[in-house]
Amino acid sequence: MLIGIVGKPNVGKSTFFSAATLATAEIANYPFTTIKPNKGMAFVRAKCPHIEFNVKCQPRNSACENGVRLVPTELMDVAGLVPDACQGKGLGNQFLDDLRNADAFIHVVDATGSTDCEGNAVKPGSHDPVEDLQFLEREIVEWIKGIMEKGFDKLARAAHLESMKLEQVIHERLTGLGVSEAQVSAALRISSMPAKIIDWKDEDRYRLAQNIRRQSKPMIIALNKADMADPALMKRLSELEGYVTVPTCAETELALRRATKTGLITYVPGDKEFKINDSAKLNPNQKKALDYMAQVMQRYGGTGVQQCIEKVAFDMLELIVVYPVEDEGHLTDHDGNVLPDAFLLRNGSTAKDLAYKVHTDLGDHFIRAINARTHRVVGHDHVLENEDVMTIVAKR
Repeated sequence: MLIGIVGKPNVGKSTFFSAATLATAEIANYPFTTIKPNKGMAFVRAKCPHIEFNVKCQPRNSACENGVRLVPTELMDVAGLVPDACQGKGLGNQFLDDLRNADAFIHVVDATGSTDCEGNAVKPGSHDPVEDLQFLEREIVEWIKGIMEKGFDKLARAAHLESMKLEQVIHERLTGLGVSEAQVSAALRISSMPAKIIDWKDEDRYRLAQNIRRQSKPMIIALNKADMADPALMKRLSELEGYVTVPTCAETELALRRATKTGLITYVPGDKEFKINDSAKLNPNQKKALDYMAQVMQRYGGTGVQQCIEKVAFDMLELIVVYPVEDEGHLTDHDGNVLPDAFLLRNGSTAKDLAYKVHTDLGDHFIRAINARTHRVVGHDHVLENEDVMTIVAKR
């Protein structure tokens, strides 16, 4: 899974990215700090089965903290988007091209209204963040629409004459964006398109592109700098119809993760509070900063950064966590590691999908799978459930 961190310049995208991944990203108070996309690993939290099975896990591709499995997922911080990016303004062409492989977006918005539409600093509250929501959605939709329309008239005539399926015609145009035919089909169903493709007008194609975006690349809104935003504005933004919003304080999250790394505090990302370690020797500035961060977390129930990532993974993309093992009796891999791996799969994935996720050879030579909890033998089309522990049996 790849989540794109998007938004106009200078709203805290790189701070959000660094907070979520602790990867190094250039952070500065001016537009276009990020030129090339930064990639890093974040994680989502799941229940580790080692407690249920009363064993000691030995994670390999993830981590486990007090029974919470931290499953990795990839984030990408791209160059800021400005109005008319789809026509090449700013770093628009590069920005949009970088997003081709993203499965979902986190749109970071400056909730204080202190940056204009191009990311320049302005008086707090003088810019309406709602404009940022609308223009970024429009730019991405126009980008999808533009790809869909390349050679579209010729294709539409051919499709009309040959009675091709509409979802097949559109899907052929958008394969480079990672859009599936099923997602195109779903978008067509809700778009109320004219019956004949040759009758589609510009506004029809825009509406379809908008629904394709919603089906294929869902987006959550991170209302960043929430601790400094006007409460009335935060309330208005949080209640916007048609948007999923989360108040976030990326600077607080980044500071907490760094303080944890130096041993000053104990904090698990996503928690609603942190604990100052008894051995920590804080200077007055550090104590003041931590007191402020504790107040911010109490107000919002955390910093919102981890919540954004997990809402995208579990609510929007409907992912589940599955634990493959080679020996269902001992819950080990071939090296004897207990519950070594945790994988994210789409809800509805089958045992054979898991086999391919682990290794192509396992998928190609799949025979059966075994549920380690029930010891039930299942076939290739068995639909997996969240937190399943499975053994894959394949021809050698």
